[in-house]
Amino acid sequence: MTQKLKIFVSLPTRDNDFQVEQARSAEKMARTLGIAVEISYADNDAVNQSTQILKALQRDAETRPDGIVFEPIGGDAVPRVARVARTAGVGWAVLNRAPEDIAELRKGASAPIFAITSDHLEIGRIQGRQFAALLPDGGSVLYIEGPSQSSSANKRTAGMLETKPANIRVTTLKARWTEESAHKAVRSWLNLATSSRSEFDLVGAQDDSMAMGARKAFEELQSSEEREAWLSLPFTGCDGVTNGGQKWVESGLLTATILIPPLTGQAIEMLAKGIESGTQPPQTSVTVSISIPALTKLAARGARNPAATR
Repeated sequence: MTQKLKIFVSLPTRDNDFQVEQARSAEKMARTLGIAVEISYADNDAVNQSTQILKALQRDAETRPDGIVFEPIGGDAVPRVARVARTAGVGWAVLNRAPEDIAELRKGASAPIFAITSDHLEIGRIQGRQFAALLPDGGSVLYIEGPSQSSSANKRTAGMLETKPANIRVTTLKARWTEESAHKAVRSWLNLATSSRSEFDLVGAQDDSMAMGARKAFEELQSSEEREAWLSLPFTGCDGVTNGGQKWVESGLLTATILIPPLTGQAIEMLAKGIESGTQPPQTSVTVSISIPALTKLAARGARNPAATR
């Protein structure tokens, strides 16, 4: 490349182990390719995210980014900002979504426009299969779900409900993809709950940070009997980053996670190649996620430790 490319990366929050891994992935790829990367966090605020990206696009030609890589907060891909980027000839890579307007934006675009996403429906299906393996005789799951406006959360829930057996019942709490938000949600629920711990056999969360937030809430229970009963349950999450979910599975804090490959590094590589060659990458690319441990190992554990309550 004749000049150093500049990529602006917008991520939802720094308070999530997967998003931290996304940032590391971006920085590693930038070093490999010899390009400049600027990482911005939107504090889980969609308006803030749009404003940050617009400000980057409104810079003068010397400092304006050549490409935008971002993970939208909420269900859309910030259409207005996407059109501004397209008009300015700035590349546009959407993470963890496959927005319907990508095909229209790509028509006649002078810079790469594409999406790269995890298969959130399949992630949910894997989690449903994990529940089935760990609770072979059925039972009840306390499920920590992402925010209602998140298409990723909605798809993961749909996939989980698709594959979990009918004899596994699910009680859902809402959080915002952070340990702190899940901690608050579970604490509030414990203060209001009329049901006892004995009605639950597993705690599952849509990401590892929220699973750990739930654990923290149970660790703070005053009753040692109640605290130990909750903490003896299997806890599962998603993301499986090396220094997060995988480490917590190895230490026993989580029983299982789902490895979801970070997307930013791959998106930056695709953007850079597209800008250099003047070609469009595939419209949508999808990564593959796997259960950690493997489902067969979880099934062996479930067979040894059937749920105590029905």
